[in-house]
Amino acid sequence: MRLHKKIAIVTGGGSGFGAAIAMTYAREGARVMIADVAEANALHVVESIREAGGEAGFIRTDVSQSADVAALLEATLSLFGGLDIVVNNAGATHRNRPMLEVDEAEFERIYAINVKSIYLTAKHMVPHFRQVGGGVFVNIASTAGIRPRPGLTWYNGSKGAVIITSKSMAAELGPENIRVNCVNPVISATGLVAEFMGVPDTPENRRKFTASIPMGRFSTPDDVANACLYLASDEASFITGTCIEVDGGRCV
Repeated sequence: MRLHKKIAIVTGGGSGFGAAIAMTYAREGARVMIADVAEANALHVVESIREAGGEAGFIRTDVSQSADVAALLEATLSLFGGLDIVVNNAGATHRNRPMLEVDEAEFERIYAINVKSIYLTAKHMVPHFRQVGGGVFVNIASTAGIRPRPGLTWYNGSKGAVIITSKSMAAELGPENIRVNCVNPVISATGLVAEFMGVPDTPENRRKFTASIPMGRFSTPDDVANACLYLASDEASFITGTCIEVDGGRCV
């Protein structure tokens, strides 16, 4: 098992990429704390992990709130006795549309969930990692942060911030054996797909997006989870400050 006896937090772990990451980590031996605002979804993932013989817990967490992130760390330490890996997966977007049609409240929400959450998990988890001699952050960014599509300007900007922040964290925290990496998925058939496309989720509309992906399909949650598994594992012990594009060649 590639994560045997590791303890991981997965934010946004109740659905989509997060659920796949949580279940993959558990299958590979990790004990997983799922943080999400969608309690029913998260508890379903916890139940699935436990039915498969794994260990998992849940705490409702708004990743844009410092008190919630502090409580997430406390709950993880209380339940599992430690923490080795933090996956910052929780994310939000605005519907694909002209940039000036996105209102201020939407803009603030996107940056609070996509960017402020990185600051808050660092604020609360880095001291723990320093105390125990190291740790791992895996941040879910997006190909939007390096090859943006029109209509998603503010989302694109937030993911660009995640990428450069992750690289800077890696440079600063590397001497303390704290690794920080990114995974950049291309568009996926998750619950936000219609928001990203800005049009109804139909086969015809999907073809317009897959036309720009050389391998001719969307990413899947398992594609992303497998990249996150590698970056969290000891196989990647000398890898930090990198981004893995899980994109079928979209960014080539």
